[in-house]
Amino acid sequence: MKMRTVYEPEFAAYGRVINGYDTKALTEAMLHTPLPEDVVYVASVPELEALPVAAEFADGIYGQMPIQIGYCNGHNKKLNALEYHRDSEVNLAVTDLVLLIGKQQDIGEDYTYDTSLVEAFFVPAGTLIEVYATTLHYAPCHTQEGGFRCVVVLPKGTNEALKTGGNEHNAEDKLLFARNKWLVGHREGGLPDYAWLGLTGENITLE
Repeated sequence: MKMRTVYEPEFAAYGRVINGYDTKALTEAMLHTPLPEDVVYVASVPELEALPVAAEFADGIYGQMPIQIGYCNGHNKKLNALEYHRDSEVNLAVTDLVLLIGKQQDIGEDYTYDTSLVEAFFVPAGTLIEVYATTLHYAPCHTQEGGFRCVVVLPKGTNEALKTGGNEHNAEDKLLFARNKWLVGHREGGLPDYAWLGLTGENITLE
């Protein structure tokens, strides 16, 4: 798989690099977050949300909408699944990391997605990016044995547990995995039984 960086023009179809924000305090705070041998995701961390840059993200990037700031840390080399939201996700790469991403528009009418369409983008440590709402993404991959740390900013409430019942209006509803989170998993991804396993092809593994 060809590896590009988020500074190359091909990334423009998926997101953008964001400049102008002082993320030093956020980076320093992230150094105290767990770094497990697998992957951990925490949607909302009060200590991160109390930093001045959090209000700047909410006012600027999210147009004065309420947000949550958490993290995704750990060790990972596999695709396993792809997800999307109705809003952009903002990531700060605290360490070097790689994103495996695709386009929501390439999901088939039967809600399957061919993993051969996935592209890999290297995100250097210290880079702040926006991942567009139509970009399929999941946990980052590490590039060094020490693992990865990544800040995850999303609209408040995203990834919380679904209400009981759920929607049954159209076929896309079977992808709804958590609040504001539609997920297409791979059969080798170790996901719960209720996940929609619509990824076809290889469960991509970075060497």
